[in-house]
Amino acid sequence: MTETTAPSYEQALDQLRRIVQQLESGQQGLEQSLQLFEQGIDLTRFCDDKLKSVEDRVKILLARHQSPEGV
Repeated sequence: MTETTAPSYEQALDQLRRIVQQLESGQQGLEQSLQLFEQGIDLTRFCDDKLKSVEDRVKILLARHQSPEGV
């Protein structure tokens, strides 16, 4: 995934859900399953990175709110 084509967190999560459904159906061959699995891993990492970024931002905002300088 490149910066210019990166999906939103919600889009990535939706795509990940579809991949899981496809894999659980068992309708794909080995190569297709492996490709879907790789896409799922990439999407999982993307979502994890997004969540960590948001968590960091929340921590910064909370720290500002709790410190006297942030008021």
